[in-house]
Amino acid sequence: MSKIISVANQKGGVGKTTTAINLAACLALSGQKVLIIDIDPQGNASSGLGVNLRENQKGIYELLAGNASLDQVIYPTEIDTLKIIPSNVDLAGAEIELVGRDHREKILSMALNGVNAEYEFIVIDCPPSLGLLTLNALTVSQSVLIPMQCEYYALQGLSHLLKTLQRIKKSINPNLKVEGILLTMYDNRTLLTSQVENQVKKYFSEFLMKTIIPRNIRLSEAPSHGKPIVLYANRSKGSDSYVELAQEVIQRTKGEMVSPKTELQEITYEEWIKENQLRDFLKK
Repeated sequence: MSKIISVANQKGGVGKTTTAINLAACLALSGQKVLIIDIDPQGNASSGLGVNLRENQKGIYELLAGNASLDQVIYPTEIDTLKIIPSNVDLAGAEIELVGRDHREKILSMALNGVNAEYEFIVIDCPPSLGLLTLNALTVSQSVLIPMQCEYYALQGLSHLLKTLQRIKKSINPNLKVEGILLTMYDNRTLLTSQVENQVKKYFSEFLMKTIIPRNIRLSEAPSHGKPIVLYANRSKGSDSYVELAQEVIQRTKGEMVSPKTELQEITYEEWIKENQLRDFLKK
C-alpha cells in the first residue's frame, strides 16, 4: 500500500509545488518507488520535472474525465523510480465539468484504484485553492503536508485550512491527518521570520516538521531547468533540506518518529496571534 501525501495550501507562493517536486524526487532517490500527481491546472510540478504534455498526450485531466486509463497517463522522469501523472491547462475547466458527477469528491480516488500496490509513496501537488480538485486529493490521501512561508499573511490562512481538514476528516476521510507544517523560504536574518516561527511553535508545535526549508537561489532556479534541486544543485542548502525532509517523512512512516496527532484543535486566527508582538511589529 502506498502512503498518499497531499501537499496543500490555499495560499499561493508558499513553496507548495517546490516541496511536492523535491520531496518526491528525494524520496525516489532514497530508494522508494514514487508517483507524483500534478493536480494543479498551472502544471508547474510537471514542467518542474521536465515533463510537458504534447497536444496528443493525455494527463490527469483525461484520467479524471474518464477518457484515459492509468497506464496512459503515467510518464517517466529523469529519476528511474519517480513517475508522474502530469497536468496541463485543460485541467482548468475540470472543476466545472466534474461538479455534476456522482461522488464528485471521490473521482480521483476511483481513478487511482489499483495503483497503490506499485508505489511506496504518492505525492499530490494541489492547486492553491480549496476547490473540488483539492477536495479530491484530500479524500484519497492519508496525510497533508502544509508548506508555510515565514511571512505575516501566510499565518492567516493556516487556521482556516486546518478547520477545512477537520471537516473533511469528520465527513469524508476519517483517516486523514496532518503530516506536518513545513516552514519554507526561511530567512533567519529577518525578525518577522523568527516571530512567525515562534507563533507556529507556540500554537501548532505538534504539527511542525523538524526540517526547515531555507530561502535559496539554487532552489528557485531549478524549476526553470526542469530538474529537482537534487539533480540541479545537489550541494546546495536547498538540496540538503529536501533530502532531510524526505528522511523525516520516511522515518515517520516507519514509525521511528512520533507523527503529529490526527485531531485538529479548534482555534481562531485571532486567538492564535493574541498576546504576540506581530501586530505591534507591523504597525511600526
